[in-house]
Amino acid sequence: MTRHSGRPGESRLSEDDRVLWNLVARTARPLKGRAAAVEIPDIAAEAKAATTQAAQPPANAAGVAKPKTQHVTQRLDDPTLDKLSKGRLPIEGRVDLHGMTQDEAYSLLFSFLHRAHAGGIRYVLVITGKGSSSGGDGVLRRAVPAWLSTPAFRPLVSSHDHAARNHGGSGALYVRLRRVRS
Repeated sequence: MTRHSGRPGESRLSEDDRVLWNLVARTARPLKGRAAAVEIPDIAAEAKAATTQAAQPPANAAGVAKPKTQHVTQRLDDPTLDKLSKGRLPIEGRVDLHGMTQDEAYSLLFSFLHRAHAGGIRYVLVITGKGSSSGGDGVLRRAVPAWLSTPAFRPLVSSHDHAARNHGGSGALYVRLRRVRS
């Protein structure tokens, strides 16, 4: 946890601590006669809200949408997928999203990928789980690949694909992060 300098308006928590606090605060119940814990504004949730606004491109004076050049997330190539599955390419980080709500999982995933990208990590494993035991397809299993293709994640994620059986199969994803530009 970062130290507070005592200046007004300065947050006491780092982004990682804020994400962790919000995850814990959502599961806690207040004592009788006490108010619920105040949720600290979440940077990742704000980025998610900005993503939905950015999905509608601004129009120019003629009312026609301006074309934008954006990063496109794609599948991993077969040789890379083979090397990852056989352990010849190292998986330098992993995050497990089991049992989380979509909001919790989105915040944790965004924070994790942002830190990994800043640290120069290239390949990570994102564990979503295979879904509920009632036979339905898992919510996170469907949602995470879609999130990785959104504008918020595009500057971080180069490509992604389902993991090999020994790394979780269809309940996990290999993610290749973009190189950090100097």
